[in-house]
Amino acid sequence: MDTIIKIPLIFKNLDSFMNVEADSSERIIMKTSFSRQDGEVPCVMTIAGSDSGGGAGVEADLKTFSALGVFGTCVITAITAQNTRGIRDIFPVPPGIVRSQIQAILEDIPVEIVKTGMLHSRETMRIIAEFIDKYDIRMVADPVFKAGTGESLIIKNDIDFLTDVILPRAEIITPNIFEAKIISGIDIENLDDMKEAAQRITDLGAKSVIIKGGHLREDGKVRDLLYHKGAFRIFEKPRIKIKPHGGGCVFSAAIASFMAMGYDLEIAVENAERFIETSFIGAFKIGSGNMPVNPMAYIYNEAEKARILEELEAAASMIEGDPRIIPFAAEVGIQLAMASLYPRGREDVAAIDGRIVKVKSGLKAVGPARFGASRHIADIILTAMRYNPRIRAAMNLHYDPRLVEAFRRIGCKVACFDRRLEPEEVKRMEGRSLRWGVEDVVRRFGYIPDVIYDEGDVGKEPMIRILGRSISEVTEKTLKAIESL
Repeated sequence: MDTIIKIPLIFKNLDSFMNVEADSSERIIMKTSFSRQDGEVPCVMTIAGSDSGGGAGVEADLKTFSALGVFGTCVITAITAQNTRGIRDIFPVPPGIVRSQIQAILEDIPVEIVKTGMLHSRETMRIIAEFIDKYDIRMVADPVFKAGTGESLIIKNDIDFLTDVILPRAEIITPNIFEAKIISGIDIENLDDMKEAAQRITDLGAKSVIIKGGHLREDGKVRDLLYHKGAFRIFEKPRIKIKPHGGGCVFSAAIASFMAMGYDLEIAVENAERFIETSFIGAFKIGSGNMPVNPMAYIYNEAEKARILEELEAAASMIEGDPRIIPFAAEVGIQLAMASLYPRGREDVAAIDGRIVKVKSGLKAVGPARFGASRHIADIILTAMRYNPRIRAAMNLHYDPRLVEAFRRIGCKVACFDRRLEPEEVKRMEGRSLRWGVEDVVRRFGYIPDVIYDEGDVGKEPMIRILGRSISEVTEKTLKAIESL
């Protein structure tokens, strides 16, 4: 039986993001200790082309290495003149200079993993094979045949040379559907074809292979297929509807980085799958062509975590100490939540653990702020971010028509949804109701308002939700409305 690993996502594309299909607490698994001495940083080498647009090639690889905390070195095989629309020119670096670059690095820096991308010619491939054998270095090979915009990045007559010389030396090879078809000689139309192609590629000498399934359009999902030690693992996630630039480079560079950290290959691939999805979520809207993926998105998320938690704790303390809020506290409690810049799911939304509840003395937070503590408010935020990525925070209060009018009076945009109109199929899906409510508002009004409320239903408390760019902004709106009563 195949092992299927689902990688849950939030965003479909940078303007229209998709829903969370499951509550996932899966995170990139980071090691806390390594076999090397303390303070010693894993070193990785990329051997690839240079992208003048900065979205792929050596430039994308080095960003990935930096984001994951490994030291990146680079060997440039070709200089390209390109942007998001395509490649205008290619200048192959003379093989002698490629050799000198590799030699200079390996004589001084303890490279643990080599990652290859655009190699262009058999002369360069022959040099790489020589050094791999001489230094006994593990290699991740991304068989780059053409750019995402269609231009060829390898001399056509040298593709067989890559298969004969580079592939047998690779610890893992990371082709997309097009590349896997060329290497294996098998037409790939579905998952079964991917399996046959993967087996064929390992028969040709590769130790392991992961075929990226993004170019297959079967059922709205993307399935990447790993074939390792005679077993298949399928990494399944919703499709992100962008035309990416540099995704293959970042993915293979992430695998190389995790391998350099000391992970087994399967865990390195699993971590890289999560990393690349965050990179897709954070893809840059620059230029007028394909969208460069953002390998720094993961580190931006991590860097913001402490600030988000501090801001939530401060907001909770303010609410606990303000008796004016008590009359509007929901029976189920008040929840405050704020999402990271590029959330993959509820695990990237911080909230008050256990909510803020009524006690004899007033209001009291049950627990501290932590990521993954909310389901309902997190779903509201994540759904709102599909339509406006700047809306990253929310809180809830009990519905009171006076408070709704107060929000309108201070200039907030207010909208509501009717739970009685909720489709039966939505009601049957746990956790789907509030996402439907936000979507219903956007469908009817065309934007995310400051306040979304509903008047409840059987077993459902009527509720007001206040949204904003930060939890500080949300609480400021709330206090201003209460003060106006």
